[in-house]
Amino acid sequence: MKTRFLFMVCLLLALTVGASACGSPAASAGQTLTLAPESALPDFVQDAPSQVKEAYRFAIANPDVLTFIPCYCGCGAVGHKSNLQCYIKATRPDGSIEFDNHAFG
Repeated sequence: MKTRFLFMVCLLLALTVGASACGSPAASAGQTLTLAPESALPDFVQDAPSQVKEAYRFAIANPDVLTFIPCYCGCGAVGHKSNLQCYIKATRPDGSIEFDNHAFG
């Protein structure tokens, strides 16, 4: 089940990157999705496969995107309201992030 979830996140990331690469600069103006630097990753993700690292980097840099994507792995039963909560438990007032290992696999 977690493998399917990770696959869906990676597929979403690939489609987003692919769609932006296919459009003209004028068509994609104002729509920039980035990845956070690897140095922003939590320790438990540092030695993970590249797809896991990229998914966490995407979540760190684009929380507003993942907030609107529902989770499909059944984690709603543990209180998750969006895909973002599979990666990030909380963002503290000082801006630091408390990560969730749910999406780690």
